[in-house]
Amino acid sequence: MPKKIVLSVLVVLLAAGLSACSVMQGTYQKKVDEGETLAKRLAALQKKHADLAAENAALRADLAGMTLQMDKLSTDLAYVTGQRDRAAEDKADLDAENAKLTAENATLVKAREEQVQKVSSTYESLLEKMKSEISKGQVTISELKGKLTVNMVDSILFDSGKAEVKKGGLEILGKVISILKDVKDKAIRIEGHTDNVQISRNLAKRYPTNWELSAARAINVARYLQDEGIDPGQLSAVAYGEGKPVATNDTAEGKAKNRRIEIILVPKE
Repeated sequence: MPKKIVLSVLVVLLAAGLSACSVMQGTYQKKVDEGETLAKRLAALQKKHADLAAENAALRADLAGMTLQMDKLSTDLAYVTGQRDRAAEDKADLDAENAKLTAENATLVKAREEQVQKVSSTYESLLEKMKSEISKGQVTISELKGKLTVNMVDSILFDSGKAEVKKGGLEILGKVISILKDVKDKAIRIEGHTDNVQISRNLAKRYPTNWELSAARAINVARYLQDEGIDPGQLSAVAYGEGKPVATNDTAEGKAKNRRIEIILVPKE
């Protein structure tokens, strides 16, 4: 073959080889570029995955916290509901108790009013029965807060130095008894009082002190009330001697006021 032709063929083959190399290099670069792009996308996706995983973990933690809080709220709600129900029951009980107490108070007020009316009626009756003795200053009758007191000077009931009720005294006690027989809801206390003059030598063997004398007089009055039909369960006798004066013992008038028998109506214990 001629030398020129061979050289031409070689030039053609070299050009073809260079062209093929250029094509292969372009394809390789394209693949490299695509690989870098994919790597970047993969890195971005991995980062996004990591962010989503972290967010998911945070949401799970929040959910767990909210679940615990919900459980606590449910427990608190159950407690409050129970307290409310108990409070409602307590209120109902209190309302019932208040209604009961209101009714009882109304009954007590009515009973007290009736008792006051009875005492006032007894007071009025005694004033009417004993107006003669009252006008002479021998008897005083007082009423205070449901307590009624009949105060009698000793001279209308007893002779000097004696504890036995004299005939005139029995008549005066009879007036009191006629009223007290109808009093069933009161206790009747008989109190004996004296002045401060010491017992005389002649009486000292029987009544060593004024206390014994006042005791004997109170007991004799109580016994007479019992004999005349007053319930002995209502009666009591108390001796004060000179211990509770109502006036001065420096004058004769004062001593006369201190020597007394008091018949007192008080509420039963």
